Amino acid sequence: MTQDLKGRTAIVTGSGQNIGRAIALTLARAGANIVVNGLRDKNKIEAVAAEIRALGVDSYAVLADASDPEAIADVVNEAVKHFGAIDIAVSNVGIRPHQAFTDISVDDWQKVINVNLNSAFYLAKAVVPHMRKKKFGRIIHLTGAEGVIPMANRAHVNVAKAGMTILAKSLALELGPEGITANCISPGWIDTDRDMQNYPDLQNIYRHTREKTPLRRLGTVQDIANTCLYLVSGMAEYVTGNTIYVDGGESML
Repeated sequence: MTQDLKGRTAIVTGSGQNIGRAIALTLARAGANIVVNGLRDKNKIEAVAAEIRALGVDSYAVLADASDPEAIADVVNEAVKHFGAIDIAVSNVGIRPHQAFTDISVDDWQKVINVNLNSAFYLAKAVVPHMRKKKFGRIIHLTGAEGVIPMANRAHVNVAKAGMTILAKSLALELGPEGITANCISPGWIDTDRDMQNYPDLQNIYRHTREKTPLRRLGTVQDIANTCLYLVSGMAEYVTGNTIYVDGGESML
């Protein structure tokens, strides 16, 4: 068993910063070529792609809306033309607006479901035909504890995260005979840049994490990236349809 990804190609959505960037760089260090994706900031994703190329593997950056099925299909098709295959797909886009249920409009609901849940579906739809040709594929969804233990004022986010988990299980069930696995990573409270208006109680949450969770610290983006590397490598050939909680033990509380 090995964590060597030499010759593999991965697409990581939302990889211009934070967890996505760490995943892209970690897979690159293991030898994978990487398609770096972001929505708006071309400079950020180009910088990540440059970091990856400096590691001795191939990479390029592409702006595309992962919640647009045609856009993400184009990204995948171009990646296959460039690299010859797509072996690994990491769905890492999401928004987490803080809204009471009665304040959520139909448009708000549809936007969260489209960005968080539908984007994972669109990415899988785009990559699975190529993975089937090779009888190999690794699909990862970045979910969250909200999909199991809902948070107040996030009904739309909770539902989307739960849906991502069931989607991964469905993919695992149907595609396992063809050598394709699908799993989820559920991050706990990770020390990243955040939109503070969507986390009004963040400092109390961080204090609770440091004082009460078994490991007594916040998670790091590298904690998540290391788990992703495990799931897409030869170390996890017999792991599919699962969610790994990378949360310092918070899910036990």
